[in-house]
Amino acid sequence: METVRSNDGTQIAFDRYGDGPPIVLVGGAFQHRAIDQFTAQFGTLLAPRFSVVNYDRRGRGDSGDTPPYAVEREVEDLQALTAEVGGSAFLLGMSSGGVLALEAAARGLPIAKLALYEPPLIVDGSRPPVPPDYVDQLTEIAASGRRGDAVEYFMVNAMQMPPEAVAGMRAAPFWPALESVAQTLAYDGAFMADVMRGTPDPVRKWGSVTTPTLVMGGGASPPWQHAAVQALVQVLPHGEARTLEGQTHEVAPEVLAPVLESFFSDGGQGEGAIG
Repeated sequence: METVRSNDGTQIAFDRYGDGPPIVLVGGAFQHRAIDQFTAQFGTLLAPRFSVVNYDRRGRGDSGDTPPYAVEREVEDLQALTAEVGGSAFLLGMSSGGVLALEAAARGLPIAKLALYEPPLIVDGSRPPVPPDYVDQLTEIAASGRRGDAVEYFMVNAMQMPPEAVAGMRAAPFWPALESVAQTLAYDGAFMADVMRGTPDPVRKWGSVTTPTLVMGGGASPPWQHAAVQALVQVLPHGEARTLEGQTHEVAPEVLAPVLESFFSDGGQGEGAIG
């Protein structure tokens, strides 16, 4: 484990796999190093050519958390991490981590290329939007100490899991690890709030992101997720869509790795290029 200090003094913990140009993995909801089997496999696959950097977002795992929360603080975390691992980096944003990565690019971080896997944007009527008070509810439930209820609320309202299925998961061995980061679910909700309302209009704010961006989705994922990929690519000046056939939101590392190796190795990286 390595650490770096963010602008507000918060300690951010991270691991590295490999010794090449850095790919910083920006995790989505729940993702942190203690339970992240994906990154170990993914890092091993790309280690011969890249350095895969896996960090605990603030409030998770070995990273600190300095209130009050603001998405600007998370962008500063990425800025400090990017500076620590080489000054410029490729970013891979998984799920809601893709939206955080977009925010970082929009705010001018030195990102050579950006790859996003299924940012969960709700842009049409193919699935219900989250409740209007979604973030407030998540914040209140977690703040009251009901971490398990916060996890359940997220799974039911954001992930659309049946309540009875979630209830059955609460006795699973992995449940405490989910509860340990329950308060950060509201963090994701805060920077996702305006893009989960069932309209594509808020997505247009990323039209200023000129970083070459690959937006990927699984071929076996639901229609609303396909719509999200297309809506985003349409507004990105240098956006490209890719469907990974047979994949769902739980993408297989061995399927994703070669796609990213090709994208990050390709020329035309622009001013943010790294070697």
